Amino acid sequence: MVYYGNQQIFAIISHVLFIMMTFWAMESLYTRGWIKKNFIPQARLLFMLLSIAIGYLVSSFFLEIIFMAQSVGRF
Repeated sequence: MVYYGNQQIFAIISHVLFIMMTFWAMESLYTRGWIKKNFIPQARLLFMLLSIAIGYLVSSFFLEIIFMAQSVGRF
């Protein structure tokens, strides 16, 4: 989606907030059984990448809903 003006700032803030919330929520997962010994750095990287991916997708979903609702209101 192409953002214009204030929407760009709103989108950046939304993406960062949802990524942070996803990271915070994923910290509650019990991952000790999933991680092999001596692979801690790889597990941390995977954790961060999953947080970014999920946070971005959720943020994009909410931004789409908000911007579609705004465009419907203009008609």
